[in-house]
Amino acid sequence: MKTKLKILPALLLLTFAINAQVKQPSAPTVMVPYSKSLQAVVVTTADWPTVQGTARRFDRISPTAKWQPVGEAFPVVVGRNGLAWSPDSPVGGSVPNKREGDGKSPAGMFPLTFAFGTSLKPEGVSVPYTKLAEFTECVDDVKSSHYNTIVDRTHVGNFDWKSSEKMLAVGEPYELGVFVGYNSFPVTPGNGSCIFLHIWKDASTGTAGCTAMQRPSLEKLVAWLDPAKNPYLIQMPKAAYDKHRKSWNLPRL
Repeated sequence: MKTKLKILPALLLLTFAINAQVKQPSAPTVMVPYSKSLQAVVVTTADWPTVQGTARRFDRISPTAKWQPVGEAFPVVVGRNGLAWSPDSPVGGSVPNKREGDGKSPAGMFPLTFAFGTSLKPEGVSVPYTKLAEFTECVDDVKSSHYNTIVDRTHVGNFDWKSSEKMLAVGEPYELGVFVGYNSFPVTPGNGSCIFLHIWKDASTGTAGCTAMQRPSLEKLVAWLDPAKNPYLIQMPKAAYDKHRKSWNLPRL
């Protein structure tokens, strides 16, 4: 009996210690609205199912100034099944909304929040940067409290996911990338996760939902991004872009 009485307090202390180590994910930061953005990466495709697209950079000196082009246009690829409207988009119609696992890239306007890569932060890069490690994962389990966030498994006590992307293991495509703030303000389970700008496999192979490009194009883009200018990704088929350009104050292509 004495042995059992000694074991019980020890088990209670162990249970308390384990629970104390469980860390809940922090709430997402407030999204800066597009109206305050001074940098934009515009991606357009020929239509909704097309994989190939064109990207262009723009900036402006103030929220009320006109957008001005920066550099030359460059090729990109989007999801292997094309594009789909973000569920929070003000338009929709016959085009299905973006969902987890649909192989489509989100259409709409999204903040570009931070960069990541397999090396140390490149010289000249001013956006926040995360160096990928062995246990860096992007959680795509819709039931997880960490859904659509990048975590370090060694720093998170609440392992409540059964599915995630081991980012370092992806290899070359994630040697450099940018996190797209899609479905982040707030995160809605099932609306899609782990959307990045990253290095492409080639000019014809679509992604699982990201937007990919040649490494030199991405390096130039990442070095250009300025967090003080609240950079945005604007992405949709050309016809939709032309339809909404004036009312949404999009750059003139």
